[in-house]
Amino acid sequence: MKLETEEDIIQLIKEDEWMMGILQTAKFLRLPDWWVCAGFVRSKIWDILHGFTERTPMPDVDVVYFDMSCVDEEVEKQLEQKLKEMNSTIPWSVKNQARMHIINNNQPYSSSVDAISKFPETATALGLTLDKQNNVILTAPCGIQDVINMEVKPTPYFTEDTERAVIYEDRITKKNWKQTWNQLKVYHIK
Repeated sequence: MKLETEEDIIQLIKEDEWMMGILQTAKFLRLPDWWVCAGFVRSKIWDILHGFTERTPMPDVDVVYFDMSCVDEEVEKQLEQKLKEMNSTIPWSVKNQARMHIINNNQPYSSSVDAISKFPETATALGLTLDKQNNVILTAPCGIQDVINMEVKPTPYFTEDTERAVIYEDRITKKNWKQTWNQLKVYHIK
């Protein structure tokens, strides 16, 4: 399968029953500005580009949303529990991006997509959601070129200061994605 455009990625997701099930389950919560993001999208693309026939296991499935009216972390835990009740085989992680700027020591985010744009790597700054007609919507605020070219690069936000650069470098060392996907090209902040 060729992966050159956002439409190619959307088609890839639509053909994956497991991924569509996760999107349907997340949609059930009816959260404002919700997305299933990060490794959920990136790993699928890299698995396909590496010719893997088995899905690479993920430590979690990230569901983000944006709701300034309630930034209580306990609500996120309750939402995770609801998702676990609907599908206990998925390691759900739910985070309200209206509060995550505090955890990440950033300026407040304006939306979930704004928060996704500030993820450490461009290849991870991806999200999927379903519209009212269950069409798959992809957000890629840093573009898709790096993920489809199998390049791990920092998002512009992480090249802006030394402290974030250190976080990026520590993260790519810890994640060690090249061990799983050996064709990756990993770029360091100089």
